Amino acid sequence: MNDRNNCQSSSGRDMLCISCNRILDSCRDKDCFEDVRVYLTDCGQEIVEKTGSVRIKCARIVWTQLLPEPLQFNRGFYSVNVRFYVKITAEACVCPGKTQEIEGIAACEKKVILYGGEGSTSVFRSSPEENGFCTPLPSYEDKDCCETNYPSAVCEVADPVVLDARILERKEHRKCCCCCCVDEIPEKVCRIAAGNLTDTYDDGKILVVTMGFFSVIRLERPGQFVISGSEYCVPEKECVSPEENDPCALFRRMSFPVGEFCTSPPKTGGCGCSSRD
Repeated sequence: MNDRNNCQSSSGRDMLCISCNRILDSCRDKDCFEDVRVYLTDCGQEIVEKTGSVRIKCARIVWTQLLPEPLQFNRGFYSVNVRFYVKITAEACVCPGKTQEIEGIAACEKKVILYGGEGSTSVFRSSPEENGFCTPLPSYEDKDCCETNYPSAVCEVADPVVLDARILERKEHRKCCCCCCVDEIPEKVCRIAAGNLTDTYDDGKILVVTMGFFSVIRLERPGQFVISGSEYCVPEKECVSPEENDPCALFRRMSFPVGEFCTSPPKTGGCGCSSRD
């Protein structure tokens, strides 16, 4: 009987059996979220109450929650709920010629439907922490002891593009594009802001932003595959270390980044017209 875990091909390479994630379905999207509430810190909220001018300096995604749930009437399809947490750093004008930096967290939510296949097995993996002689066994109710038959949701997203930022009265912003309140923001996300996040009363001011997101979302399942492999080759290139006595020597050996200064327009497809002599 042939052993498929270590067999020889006609080209002299080994056929290896590997375990990795297989992409079952994926999609890309371009989303624009309008007037998203920014939950500011205590200090930032006090500053916003006294100003009417604000400018966004930076918007950075600090965490993303993914929750796949099977659709009831479409076997193999899943609804993936995606929530983005964005750290907002802004400048507020407190008096003529003087600005103050403020921070906050904004949350945006979207939902997509993807095919994730069906599975009826649970996956158990060993870990060094549980290989001791007297390690207690996890209880059956412990959901972290194994992987369920749900597919894994993966999201790749670039930092958002801030398109607009405004300060509004809370009572004027009834149609809030908010998917959660302060209490629902995870603690590890709240700790990223420089201060305690706060909410305002009905007569307070709030900061809202409009952001654009570029994202790719996919569903994956583990699988076993046979591939052609060869032995690892030791690289011939030697490591280059900077010269302490002459720090400019390494810089002079670097190639000039011509592409960074290229201003030619990007190439596009045919325009649908023909040239004439």
